[in-house]
Amino acid sequence: MMNIEKVGVVGCGLMGAGIVQTAAQAGYATVVRELNEELLEKGLGRISAFLDKGVEKKKLTQAKRDATWACIQGTTDLNDLADCDLVIEVIYEDLQAKQELLRELDSICKDDTIFASNTSSLFITEMGTATERPERVVGLHYFYPSVINQLLEIVETDQTPSEVTDALLVFARSTGKVPIVVRDAPGFAVNRYFVPWLNEAVRLLDDGLANIATIDEAAREYFNIGLGPFALMNATGIPIAYHCTVSFMNSLGEFYGAATGLAAQFEAGKPWDLDGEVDGTAKEAVAERLMAVVFAVAAQLVEEGVASIEDTERGALIGLRWPRGPFGMMNDLGVDRALELVEAVAGHAPSLSVPDFLLKQAASGQPWTIKDVKLKIRDSIATITMTRPEAMNALNEKVLRELKDAITKLRQDPTVRVVIITGEGPAFVAGADIKTMLAADLTEVEEFTRLGQGVMDDIETLDKPVIAAINGFALGGGLEIALACDIRLASTEARMGLPEVGLGIFPGFGGTQRTTRLIGKGYACELIFTGKHVSADEAKSMGLVNRVLPPDQLMNEAWALAERIANQGPVAVAQAKTSINQALQTGLDAGLAYELDAVMKTFDTEDQKEGMTAFLERRKPEFKGK
Repeated sequence: MMNIEKVGVVGCGLMGAGIVQTAAQAGYATVVRELNEELLEKGLGRISAFLDKGVEKKKLTQAKRDATWACIQGTTDLNDLADCDLVIEVIYEDLQAKQELLRELDSICKDDTIFASNTSSLFITEMGTATERPERVVGLHYFYPSVINQLLEIVETDQTPSEVTDALLVFARSTGKVPIVVRDAPGFAVNRYFVPWLNEAVRLLDDGLANIATIDEAAREYFNIGLGPFALMNATGIPIAYHCTVSFMNSLGEFYGAATGLAAQFEAGKPWDLDGEVDGTAKEAVAERLMAVVFAVAAQLVEEGVASIEDTERGALIGLRWPRGPFGMMNDLGVDRALELVEAVAGHAPSLSVPDFLLKQAASGQPWTIKDVKLKIRDSIATITMTRPEAMNALNEKVLRELKDAITKLRQDPTVRVVIITGEGPAFVAGADIKTMLAADLTEVEEFTRLGQGVMDDIETLDKPVIAAINGFALGGGLEIALACDIRLASTEARMGLPEVGLGIFPGFGGTQRTTRLIGKGYACELIFTGKHVSADEAKSMGLVNRVLPPDQLMNEAWALAERIANQGPVAVAQAKTSINQALQTGLDAGLAYELDAVMKTFDTEDQKEGMTAFLERRKPEFKGK
């Protein structure tokens, strides 16, 4: 896997400055280029002020602030980006200007440099045509404010190789972002439905259905958000919304074109007047129109393969900070009712049709399936990712059952030899979902605990090695998942603990048992009785984890370790795992007897003959798991 070590950013405005800070704060050597010294000083000053504010608010230490600043180099010369592994352009939204910039960078940068655009509305494929490396031109769409908002859309084209996407996923996660991978299409995933939501709000105003105050109030109430569409446009800039609608109309059709009022407001160059009386009788009709547009467009983009249901949902939860995404909202409302709303809008909206995807789901009578556990298998290695970052990957019954299903599937798949478990976002798994547990009665708590214990046992007894790649917080049930794994690698950013006693309970998914067996009674008592969190280095000194790695190296190391294990005899590895686990459960004599039986099983395999023959013939063995 290729490594990104040095990052270039072209443009140091509001978005660019945030991207520079994000990369530098993660320890990347970062070069930022502006057109002239005045713009450069302004941008660097913005970064410096933001870092100082972080220290003032105790979100950053002075040492971290200084280390971040030391990673940043400002320049007005594009040639200073020549040896960057990744260059992100953050200039104004003009295709020709971006193509000219990429063409110049193409002649300056090394052959394997990845070029990324922060565009929100232009086609990445068209930008790539200006270079001799279109397969290495991608989108990295940050969301405002870029230094704070965790969402990052990684935009692939038809030419993007997996090594580029994998490198960008590692980069994104190491900088604290939650990446979603989307296809090169108008608006990508989030803006594809967010901009029409803004635009439809103006259409409602144009149609005379309600005034601005009513539309904003309806949106806040029904979408459960802090700012309505008009207030949001004032905050982020009316020109951004307008230019997106123009771009979308050219590629998607008339429905996506700017509402009359939006075009007029853009021409006037003024913010929306948010004052006015709220008409409570109009709020439901307003909300239904807004929901219908979001539902229709979200279903359409998933049908087109632009993004998955889960990533489309996550875009709203994290990027827009909506408490529910389009598919979750449809499930809450009922998919059949959601279809009725879409049909009502599609009946009079030009170039907006009812997606077949939505029609089929409504006909099934089932809610949308939105997974919180992602299973990906490549070659002989499976990666399980806990993908509920908006809730710190907290465990509830749904998550545990999905994890159990993933383990069951892997147990039945003979092609998989090693499993990696990790988390998306700032947490590996930050424990159980407290709201769910608080609402449960004693019977439900017992069932939940038995389910959790069963899942941990499934992980521990899986006949394939399981590596925990602990990327962030591993607390309570999260640490118990890691304890059930065979090998634990931790990021320097990881924090671990069993804090249940602070809630009036104690670890119940095997925490008291596996912690004691792994690190001894003394350390186990200290962790559990105090409920304290420990750093990755402290965890290593206790024996909780095998190794501690920088965030950008964690998954690479986990993958390299998995590959090395996968190249060994799978039957031998499986038998060795069961023998090692047996050592924790029996006395020495019984353990040795079990080991002898397991060793004899490995000698009666094709793999044993192949392994020893290959050794004598000085070649790499070709194990078949038989």
